[in-house]
Amino acid sequence: MSDPWILGYSCTHNGAVCLLKGREIVAAVQEERLTGVKRARLKQLDESLAFRYCLDAAGISADDLDAIVGAYFSGDRQSGTSVIRQGWAGRYMTIPHHLAHAFGAFAMSGFEHAAVLVIDGQGGLGEFLPADELVNVKRVEAPKISRPAEVISIYEAQRGGIRCVEKHLGEWMPNLARLRPDHPMQTFASLGGMYSSVSHQIFGDAMDAGKVMGLAAYGRHSIPSSDFFSIADDGHFVFRDTVPARYANTRHWPDDRERNQDLATSVQHALEDGIHYLVQHSRELTGLSNLCYAGGVALNAVANEQIIRREYFDDVYIMAAAEDSGTAIGAAYYGLAQLGHQIQRDRNESDSVGRIYSSANVSQAVAKTPYIEVIDVDDPIAAVAELLDEGNIVGWFSGGSEIGPRALGQRSILSDARSPDAKTRLNAKVKHREAFRPFAPLVLEEQVCDWFEAPPNAPDSPLMLRTFQFHSEAAARVPAVVHEDGSGRLQTLTADTNPDLHRLLREYFSRTGVPIIVNTSFNVMGEPIVETPEDALWCLLYTDIDYCYLEDRLVRRSDRFTSMLDLHPHLSASRFSIEGPIKHRQLQFNVDSGTTVVLIVETPWGVCKPVVPHIVLPILQLADGTRSGREILKIVRRSTQLDEPTFRGILRHLRRAHILRFTK
Repeated sequence: MSDPWILGYSCTHNGAVCLLKGREIVAAVQEERLTGVKRARLKQLDESLAFRYCLDAAGISADDLDAIVGAYFSGDRQSGTSVIRQGWAGRYMTIPHHLAHAFGAFAMSGFEHAAVLVIDGQGGLGEFLPADELVNVKRVEAPKISRPAEVISIYEAQRGGIRCVEKHLGEWMPNLARLRPDHPMQTFASLGGMYSSVSHQIFGDAMDAGKVMGLAAYGRHSIPSSDFFSIADDGHFVFRDTVPARYANTRHWPDDRERNQDLATSVQHALEDGIHYLVQHSRELTGLSNLCYAGGVALNAVANEQIIRREYFDDVYIMAAAEDSGTAIGAAYYGLAQLGHQIQRDRNESDSVGRIYSSANVSQAVAKTPYIEVIDVDDPIAAVAELLDEGNIVGWFSGGSEIGPRALGQRSILSDARSPDAKTRLNAKVKHREAFRPFAPLVLEEQVCDWFEAPPNAPDSPLMLRTFQFHSEAAARVPAVVHEDGSGRLQTLTADTNPDLHRLLREYFSRTGVPIIVNTSFNVMGEPIVETPEDALWCLLYTDIDYCYLEDRLVRRSDRFTSMLDLHPHLSASRFSIEGPIKHRQLQFNVDSGTTVVLIVETPWGVCKPVVPHIVLPILQLADGTRSGREILKIVRRSTQLDEPTFRGILRHLRRAHILRFTK
């Protein structure tokens, strides 16, 4: 039997598509990397840019696919109707949300058998789940649950398949992600919802859970876990409204700093207590010695470290795309299993699953982007090591892009970890984000134990999903990557997983005696990680990144470049229409939305329809190529309150979303 072509997709926020040839991933990508809209949903497969991206990467058409599998979320089980209209009904199937998480984690783990734990804010609504998923159901108690949904699932995975052994039904709470920032703190009915509710309370956005984890290192554990939830004798969770009632009038970060820091610390401890119970319970329930772990909560690296160090299981695998984009991978492997093929593969410790951009692609991007200069060096990797040693910030673009929220050395920004001001410069001038946010240490795996308090049974962290404490004398040498509590969310690197980046780090180590550099995602806050060479070059232009390594060459900004405002924007959209308020996520401009503008734009992967707030309309109308950005700002200032930093941010977002292009 020849290896089939299987395409899986996730129709959630963080929508994604994954294409398999047999057990091997040919291409996988999040929709946001292509649309330029953070956490872009994938609603209909035949309108997805990621769908066409994956087919193009493989050089096949949709007619070559042997199966198409949609991972549905809540009531979206019928979202495949548009696929069926294309005449693919006989090849189309669906998989529940948590089961897709489980299939993805198990397939990537390399295990022959394992318990699989899935924890997130909310999965599929209970009313849409098949009977074989509603096994040993525990119903969450909470102040308000409108429609029960899966929030915790425990599976038993063997070569023959995956079966549910326990399901917890709660709810993330409706519309939490769409609440205004000034809305009071919400009650919750899941562990993921609890963390998201705190994220909304502190930062005004339920999707900023990663910020909460970072801020937790600064506060006091002043609120007991019992004020968040308790666990009943039969194992179901009882969530309380004690904390939301207490924080109903609290101001957001950075106001009321100490109280918000304490809230972050306390919810982190509560989350760890809940996970501790569920991991221990999974071992007792299944009797298996390996654990696969997935769902949005599995991105919490601090809690992950406790799972591994407490040694509930002999071995633990957490997939890089643990959040909803990973369900596209799970959907694809589910389709493979349904066609009678084994899904087990070698353990995946790399996350380079995007398409490869050729040297010709890079040359074309350099030629099209203004004010970019190629630096003629014999050995670009050795040159980057020297630049890092001198304190420069370097964008690193190499191989296929990552799927999920972490940059693991394919789309990264690198910097000197020894620099005491690197963290401040990166946050303020490159990432444009809060000063407390930490950066990850990228470390040679063979040097880990010399620099970190690494557990001897598991001293590696290839997917940046763990935290180790630094040895005190080591921490003083790399202040840029040491968090407030003396820890680092590290990525360990071997020559097998990323040969070029490993060579760079070896070169840097031989020059400095330090085997650690800063690794952060190649983007600015509010934008997806870069996907194409063009994305990388424009990020170089409008940030304080000094140089960029693109596959086989080194480039920099020309000294003649002054500001993005001095370039001339052109409208790329073929047309646009004005509509009323739209509920789904639009481009993030930090301005009030009100009425919105829907545009039709061409991308390298087809047409998409980005949504922008109405305040952007005057900019679109003036972007005819005859005026510079600075001239447009002068005009729109007469009728708006836009300041220069906000306006520059708008231009960045519009370029990334393919709405504007720029010339000298």
